[in-house]
Amino acid sequence: MHSGDDGWLGDFSRGPAVFAVYREMEAAHPLSPPEYRIECNDGAGPRVICRIPDGSDPAPEWLGAWEGDEWCEWILKQALGLIKRPRNR
Repeated sequence: MHSGDDGWLGDFSRGPAVFAVYREMEAAHPLSPPEYRIECNDGAGPRVICRIPDGSDPAPEWLGAWEGDEWCEWILKQALGLIKRPRNR
């Protein structure tokens, strides 16, 4: 369950992993472009795996073991879809 102001845009899954996309709300300046994060919960609890700055050519920052993972391209495609069309409307 998500509150209306936690920045949650939606989630998706692949195998046992559930990925959630959030718009960063804490410390966000109203005049700054938005930033987004992807969290993964694969049974060990949710953790941030990627940060995405807003812009026409987002350069994601993959964290930890996710950098270079074979799922990254698929995850990013799903996340960008949720950024464009959030489920929380």
